[in-house]
Amino acid sequence: MTDFIFYFKMGLFHVLDFKAYDHILFLIVLSVVYQFKQWKKVLWLITLFTIGHSITLALSAFGILNVRADLVEFLIPLTIFITGLMNVLTAKKASVGKENQNLFFALFFGLIHGLGFSNYFKIMIGKASNKLIPLLEFALGVEAAQIIIVLGILLIGSLAQSILGVNRRDWILVTSSIVIGFALQMMFDRVFW
Repeated sequence: MTDFIFYFKMGLFHVLDFKAYDHILFLIVLSVVYQFKQWKKVLWLITLFTIGHSITLALSAFGILNVRADLVEFLIPLTIFITGLMNVLTAKKASVGKENQNLFFALFFGLIHGLGFSNYFKIMIGKASNKLIPLLEFALGVEAAQIIIVLGILLIGSLAQSILGVNRRDWILVTSSIVIGFALQMMFDRVFW
């Protein structure tokens, strides 16, 4: 049970660590196009993200995949930028027709984000004979943290739109634009060539 708590907490704080805010930024741009009443769709999104994240962690933990860290560190903010840019370009339509696009972003970009933690995860599990159980425990922590963050984003969006009267399109545009600004700075800071 203590191993479960350890790996679960590692997954939880991997996402909730404000020093590594790239994960939070991606969750913001991924979910900002949705309304609170669409929580089931958003739950699918974050679960697909966790699956993608876990696949690359598993491939790395088993020594199947090894990608240059500097490349991954640049690709992570690029995924945030692309998702935010797509939100800006399609904000007028809000989430209509974006489900498949966002499902793809969640799964594919989850693969990239998982690579960002893969080296640390390999060190964390060491030469353990059973790598699958710690991976699943870690993934549960990641999923729980993502649910917390996304529910917060949906709640803030709902309050901004219902109480403050913010237009949904404006909510998506402003929020996504702010995140794009952070992503651009991160990309410039992490240029690998």
